[in-house]
Amino acid sequence: MFLFFLVVVYVLTLLVVSVKKIVFQGKWEFIIVFMVLYLPFYISILSIVYQATGSEVAVAFFQYIKELLLLLAIGGFFLFQKDFWTYPFRLNLVDYILLSFFGLATLFLFLPMGEASFVNKLLYLKNTLLIGAFYFLGRNTRLASDQIDRIFSWVMVIAIAAFCLNILEKGLGVHFQQLTGYALFNFAINGIEPSGNYGLSWTFETQTTGMRLASFFSDPLEMASSSLLAFATGLIWYLTRKREESWFYLLVMLAALGSLFFSASRAAFGAFFVMLFFIAFVFRLYRLLQLGALMLLGFALYVLYFASEEFYYFVYDTLTFQNASSLGHLVEWFLALDSMVANPEGLGLAMSGNTGSVEDEVRVGGENQFLIYGVQLGVLGMLLYIAALGFGIHRSLQVFRHTSDSSDARVAFIAASTKFGLLLPLFTANAELYAYVSLVSWWAMGYSLSIYNQLLPFKNKSLISTRS
Repeated sequence: MFLFFLVVVYVLTLLVVSVKKIVFQGKWEFIIVFMVLYLPFYISILSIVYQATGSEVAVAFFQYIKELLLLLAIGGFFLFQKDFWTYPFRLNLVDYILLSFFGLATLFLFLPMGEASFVNKLLYLKNTLLIGAFYFLGRNTRLASDQIDRIFSWVMVIAIAAFCLNILEKGLGVHFQQLTGYALFNFAINGIEPSGNYGLSWTFETQTTGMRLASFFSDPLEMASSSLLAFATGLIWYLTRKREESWFYLLVMLAALGSLFFSASRAAFGAFFVMLFFIAFVFRLYRLLQLGALMLLGFALYVLYFASEEFYYFVYDTLTFQNASSLGHLVEWFLALDSMVANPEGLGLAMSGNTGSVEDEVRVGGENQFLIYGVQLGVLGMLLYIAALGFGIHRSLQVFRHTSDSSDARVAFIAASTKFGLLLPLFTANAELYAYVSLVSWWAMGYSLSIYNQLLPFKNKSLISTRS
């Protein structure tokens, strides 16, 4: 009941402040602050509410708060424009690609394709359109430097809080989810029976039954992906602040790395090094490249000469695809690819993936975000999604290099680095389900591309390359 009391106080306070900002003060941009402060705790909040009340109605209230506020924010965007009919909607290439992608997804809602029910298709489309909503809000948002600082300071605080909870979990030998009623919530609301040695799900343990921690996130994989966002945020603030003021950002990066290790996510751990080398090469941070190489070498030496036999074979089986989880990924990929070859036009919405709206009886594949869209929306849908990511990352890089505004450059850095780092998790999971990192990074990409439109032709120099 104590956890329930904390949840009620926290959520209602956040809700009252958000409604005041969005509805009564016309600051619809505040929606991103609400999401940053709500989405990391989303499943934990729902689990605690159900454990305390046993009421699906109470759960639904906390479940749909985010959609309600999102609709208020979008409505506020239109209502609080001084002269909406003269608002400059200047579309760029990524806008057109995403409009085509979401238009195709909406069309598939009405086409008589697939075995999923109309309700399941509608729920899946709703989750997909959340990406578009946050990109749209980012594209039409302009914030002052101090506002951007506040938003991403919360991202950094959440990373530190998650790591602190990880340490507590490890010390006590108990998953936080065992205290929140996660298994009860999953069984009652989602129809998923508890599994694994910890009474949660197999996701919360390694193949050798070691604990995989998730802190207050929905599972270890979401926490691991969110650590990439936190690390990129801490890094860019560290690189663009005076060194004597940068100790906090070092702490953020260490916390993100610590959570990454506690999650024991192979894809996210590999993604971290991919992101690190990407940042070093693209942004010409050669010391970071050296640091990444040393870290990778140190890890290899540890595995070869100092790690336990159990951990050695865990790494070896992963790299050689002898690990059961790795084999599972391959099987899911082949099923999805086979479906795409047989049905290049797509099977229809809610026919692939791991969301609650996708029923196991009709599901085809589900552990590769690209192939999930390929199975559902066909080859065209998959290519549109890939193109949106590719051009979005590229143009965010251009904004970072050419804007003279340090705050805009930081957002562009976070968008490009996080989205690139997430490419590997996208290959191994339905990673757009990780609402916190997915929606915040899409918002950041939209924000970056709003700057992109203002910078053509590019005349300025990059932020970091001109730092003294």
